[in-house]
Amino acid sequence: MRLGIFGGTFDPPHVGHLLAASDAFEHLALDRLVFVPAAVQPLKSHRSTASGEDRMAMVGLTAGSDPRFETNAVELDREGLSYTVDTLGEFARQHPTADRYFLVGADVLATFAQWRDPRTVLEVATLAVLTRRSDSGSADAVDRTAVDASVQDGALHAELSRRSTVVPTRRIDLSSTEIRDRVRTGRSIRGFVTDAVAEYISSHGLYR
Repeated sequence: MRLGIFGGTFDPPHVGHLLAASDAFEHLALDRLVFVPAAVQPLKSHRSTASGEDRMAMVGLTAGSDPRFETNAVELDREGLSYTVDTLGEFARQHPTADRYFLVGADVLATFAQWRDPRTVLEVATLAVLTRRSDSGSADAVDRTAVDASVQDGALHAELSRRSTVVPTRRIDLSSTEIRDRVRTGRSIRGFVTDAVAEYISSHGLYR
């Protein structure tokens, strides 16, 4: 089985996340892709404004009934900070024979050397680097260059190069921060998130 693992704060999940997941599913020929909302990320501990329960519900609504996708609360169920190495270790225990791919943005990899036990991360999963397509349809080379330049440790850099692959995704200039700002200022978020998520945000009074 080829398993994709897509982690993030998803605060809230938006159509950009959904399209990136779809692109990765097709590009990597996955059998299943799992969305994993983070509890508290060590490098983003100040950014989450919706509860884990709300974010998990919104991710479930985003995935909907699409048979390609599922959600997993492994990080929300675990106490303390959310370390990628622990999450991937749990998926390795649950799916020991699967080819595991951990989806990350190229910008996130700028901090890869600061992750807890990055070498073990690379042992248990291949990093699938979500990189925006250029107008020609290929992945932007500058993004991969930035990823490579972020790791100064020669041995770690070599292992990262071996255990990562670029996943071209479509260009969508959209962020959860913008969506939260639009909600706070009373502007519509229709088209930014799925209708089900928009209804959830409204009915639960999130981001106001």
